[in-house]
Amino acid sequence: MGNPVLKIRNLSVSFKIKDYHYPAVDDVTLTINEDEVLAIVGESGCGKSALALSIMGLHPKGRTKIDGEINYQDQNILRLNDASLNKVRGNEIAMIFQDPLTALNPLVRIGKQIEESMKYHTNFSASQRKKRALELLGKVGIPYVKRVYAQYPHELSGGMRQRVVIAIALACNPKVLIADEPTTALDVTIQAQILDLMKTLQEDTMAGIILITHDLGVVAEMADRVAVMYAGQIVEIADVDTILKKPLHPYTRSLLNSIPSKMSNKSRLHVIEGVVPTIQNLKRNGCRFAPRIKWIGGSEHQENPLLEEVEPDHWVRCSCYRNFYFPKGKTGEKHDVLT
Repeated sequence: MGNPVLKIRNLSVSFKIKDYHYPAVDDVTLTINEDEVLAIVGESGCGKSALALSIMGLHPKGRTKIDGEINYQDQNILRLNDASLNKVRGNEIAMIFQDPLTALNPLVRIGKQIEESMKYHTNFSASQRKKRALELLGKVGIPYVKRVYAQYPHELSGGMRQRVVIAIALACNPKVLIADEPTTALDVTIQAQILDLMKTLQEDTMAGIILITHDLGVVAEMADRVAVMYAGQIVEIADVDTILKKPLHPYTRSLLNSIPSKMSNKSRLHVIEGVVPTIQNLKRNGCRFAPRIKWIGGSEHQENPLLEEVEPDHWVRCSCYRNFYFPKGKTGEKHDVLT
């Protein structure tokens, strides 16, 4: 693991609903290092993608309010104008989008879409851009690269389209790569191939990767460190082995406990009660996970819970983790399914 390449400090991302702005990402601080995969984990609606899009500067202006800092090479990219941001976006910081079919232009051939960022960010000639595009198609495991170069997105399978999206993201050798649910729409076999591809590319490029996912199996396969996100906040962060083997926050333990295990003889899966609250109805004070663990008394929660370093490089929010337990009748913990 290398030096820090991206530092996020006290980041809040608020969306305007009627006349008010509601934070979907609330005071998040993270550091991403070179040659590292940092996984950001949580249920749908917890703020993962909102965080990723804020790094890329892709939130709609006028309806979004962003506070805090996202520092890359000693500059806060949130304060850059459009021209300066475009020199970074797609060049030094790139993103693999969740749905490759909507990420690709259906009217433009694959090769030209891979070449687009090179045309903007490099001095390559047309022949050099084509050579690089063909190399990237081969690098991401696509056969018959000259044929695929000339095809349109609808002519490719889902797995092939995702490989193309990865090739586009890698075109300018980014220092930071954001992967937003890169395997969600793929079948299990293709998922494994894409994950193996990302691991190989990460080793080759030494980039810092932010992996956005709700799949803890993917986390076990890919991550070096894990940040667990709930209702817009980071509730626990540690290296992947600590998160999988010694999780502390009730939400982290509940997520792990919800995974089917071949080691368990229970006939019923553990279900986390309730749902992630909407940003309009979210109570901003106290432990945000408290309504979903009602058997833990209010005195166990802090009024203003902050991330606390409970051991070196292991941070947890709210003191409720100290006395958390699964009540009788709940499925027992089984973290070994992932390790």
